[in-house]
Amino acid sequence: MSRKSLRKILTVLMYAGVVVFLFPYFSGKIMTGIWLMIFGAAMAVVCGLLRCYLTEGDCGRVSDVGRDW
Repeated sequence: MSRKSLRKILTVLMYAGVVVFLFPYFSGKIMTGIWLMIFGAAMAVVCGLLRCYLTEGDCGRVSDVGRDW
């Protein structure tokens, strides 16, 4: 699987986690959807971090060598 397709899949999963997180809010059942909100938030965070670390490669410490400012 190429980086481009992996990045697209993880992006879709990340935004799907946001939708799952917001679903109880828009349906008006926040107290019964707490577990759904926790799952959606965790899914969005995990997929976002995986997207960053696996496809972009720039999530590490930023080097200050070679900067003009």
